[in-house]
Amino acid sequence: MKRLAVFVVLALLGLGILPANAQVIESARHSQLSLTAGGMASYFQPDYYGNGIPQASVNRIWGVGTYVDLRLSRWVQIEGEARWMRFNTYRKISEDNYLIGPRVPIHRFHRLGATPYAKVLIGLGKMNFENNDAYGRFTDLALGGGVDLMLTRRISLRAVDFEYQDWPNWVNGTLKPYGVSAGIAYKIF
Repeated sequence: MKRLAVFVVLALLGLGILPANAQVIESARHSQLSLTAGGMASYFQPDYYGNGIPQASVNRIWGVGTYVDLRLSRWVQIEGEARWMRFNTYRKISEDNYLIGPRVPIHRFHRLGATPYAKVLIGLGKMNFENNDAYGRFTDLALGGGVDLMLTRRISLRAVDFEYQDWPNWVNGTLKPYGVSAGIAYKIF
């Protein structure tokens, strides 16, 4: 009788753990493809004061922008961004950026919901020169990084995003604007 009771208890315990699964979707079959789109506000040193000479400006320019992150796998991600820096300008000098390139997550801190990342973007930098006298389009290379914080399953906060840009074919040398951005995004899928 004692052996039968032990067998029944062990059998019930064994049957109880059968339906328990650690994952909702098996990781080998789970698609890592996702698309996130968001908006941001930026604060930049334009590295142009006027008169065709690259130098630090007395005014930092403000702007708004948008970004899209396409995640193909854990390590293969592409970011595209557009930024229009048109507020707090000095002598109507403004800069716009249209950039795309790889984005690499450094680590994911699950408890904090934080993901620091690095990125290398290339594209077009557009500048409006002082007093609307001229404008130009230039190659724009941006190195940067930041931290995204997951607020919910679909909404994330871009807590900080720093960029150092290099405009190598600028009019009289190389322009090196830099700045910081912050924003919020929605995961579409």
